[in-house]
Amino acid sequence: MLPGINQWAFPAGMATADAIALAKRIGFSAFEVCLGDKGPTALDITERDAAALRAYAEKQGITLYSVASGMGWDYHLTSNDAKNREQAMEVTRRVLQVAAWLGAQAILVVPGVCDAATSYDAALENALEAFRELADTAEKLKVSIGVENVWNKFLLSPVEMRDFIDQCESEYIGAYFDTGNIMQYGFPEQWIRILGDRIRAGHLKDFRRSTGTLDGFVMLMEGDVNWPEVMAAFREIDYRGALTAEYMPAYQHSLDTMLGHLLASEKAILAL
Repeated sequence: MLPGINQWAFPAGMATADAIALAKRIGFSAFEVCLGDKGPTALDITERDAAALRAYAEKQGITLYSVASGMGWDYHLTSNDAKNREQAMEVTRRVLQVAAWLGAQAILVVPGVCDAATSYDAALENALEAFRELADTAEKLKVSIGVENVWNKFLLSPVEMRDFIDQCESEYIGAYFDTGNIMQYGFPEQWIRILGDRIRAGHLKDFRRSTGTLDGFVMLMEGDVNWPEVMAAFREIDYRGALTAEYMPAYQHSLDTMLGHLLASEKAILAL
């Protein structure tokens, strides 16, 4: 398993190539590019520029294993609004294309939300239809779509997530599993074992349950995640991809120190 770092850990104005170089200098083995209409890597990046980033990363000796985007919070594959849902489809197709140019294995997709305007059963039906359609693009580009478990009031159990993925009927639709996100309502080691080989990529985050809010996300090994059990579960399912730390800049005065602490914790976790 590869210790990775997500681009959101770097300052918003830092060029992607510079973030990749810094990640390599600190000692990470994998880097997750983050796409958005306002960056940090532009969603409308050209094929030429994406190919240049891929070549640069290869020269640096770091893997661009996955691509993430937070645009699923704006455009929902679960939405009852056909226009919003189609925008979500277009964004996901674009992220898949950029990921293919970068040579990435998987993308992170926030599948949408359940809210006052979107009932749970409608969200399931809308999302399932969308992912089945998106599977064609994923299969063509040979990039997996990872459905993220996140605080969206949707796909709230590992059994439901497993069955949803299976109903998509494509090896290119799987899970992007986040250890910290699940702590509010489950146990990451149980999710890992139930999802099994459906997991396409993983985020490492820690969470302190007693807080119960976004402030509960703490640095790796400072929270309540049972890391020995989590790593035992990943080994049981024979997961061999990147495990990527997803943290916003947490230290005001030394980015290098924060990244170094994350890497040291990741290596300690991977050794458990």
